[in-house]
Amino acid sequence: MKNVLATIIGFIVASLTVYIFESFIGHNLFPLPEGANPMDMEWITNNMDKIPMGSKIFVVIGHFAGIIAGMFVAAKISKQSMIPSYIVGILMLAATIFNIIMLPKELWFSLSDGLLAIAGFLIGKTLAQKQIQKT
Repeated sequence: MKNVLATIIGFIVASLTVYIFESFIGHNLFPLPEGANPMDMEWITNNMDKIPMGSKIFVVIGHFAGIIAGMFVAAKISKQSMIPSYIVGILMLAATIFNIIMLPKELWFSLSDGLLAIAGFLIGKTLAQKQIQKT
């Protein structure tokens, strides 16, 4: 039961981290154009060129940080198994890959998002393992 809770809370933390970087920080520092609807996939698909560069960078940072934070929290709660961290990391990696495939983006954005998501998984794995080994 503890591992199920660790997985759920780790995923929530990962998702909130992504949301904070994308919406609270990215959209406040680099506002979207007038009339933009970031929740409408069709609008995003048709207007990707109008989204500020800084906002896109914070999306990449959010995916990277979300994977690390979620995996770390899952391990911190579990304290005995890496499985919750792996589940969180894989779900977040899948979401990032889905995002890359579904939305047309510049090459730099797709590459950096994918590579930093993989790096986030590897860093998250290392941090999570340290939490498991402490006990």
